[in-house]
Amino acid sequence: MARTVALAVDHQVGIGAHPAYPDLAGFGRRNMDLTPVEVRNAVTYQVGALSAFAPGRKMQHVKPHGALYNTAVKDPEVASSVVSAIKEFDPELIHVVLAGSRWESIARDEGVRVARECYADRAVTAQGTLVPRSEPGAVVHETDQIVERSIKLATQGKVIAVDGTEIDFSADSICLHGDTPGAVETAAAVRGALEDAGVKITPMAKLVSGV
Repeated sequence: MARTVALAVDHQVGIGAHPAYPDLAGFGRRNMDLTPVEVRNAVTYQVGALSAFAPGRKMQHVKPHGALYNTAVKDPEVASSVVSAIKEFDPELIHVVLAGSRWESIARDEGVRVARECYADRAVTAQGTLVPRSEPGAVVHETDQIVERSIKLATQGKVIAVDGTEIDFSADSICLHGDTPGAVETAAAVRGALEDAGVKITPMAKLVSGV
């Protein structure tokens, strides 16, 4: 975390926490049956840990990871626990949520800052949720396809679902997974293509205001 914060500061990139279920062996990608209090405590603990590595620096956003993210999309109680934990830690932090989800509505109802997110390298269902990683085609690896999806999202507000249907998807932020091979080169290709298409890349803190 210390190295990541230092890199973010050096490159003037917003600092954000990525809390997950306390599932170290499964890299946070396995669901856990936690109570609302346990979810809040897990989020607070991890956000607080990152904050401790950034003394004197303002954290920008929080985006849950893995199974916690997916569960927040589907389970309003978990979403509420996540939102309340972040809000209690710092009411000015931006909540990164899946665009169009009930989770987004819950966050907005709490009056917090919200960044709607879509994935360029993950397949989505016709309902706008992420296709589970266990299913074929859940992760998009081809750079050309990722670039095409990103441009369509940013310029048209549309995403092609895994079943071929076109769905509306208005988002403020596009996610690319950093642990995917070639992620840095893909991110550069996406940014270049977006700029060529006339899309202005804006820091999240400037793009997202209050409700």
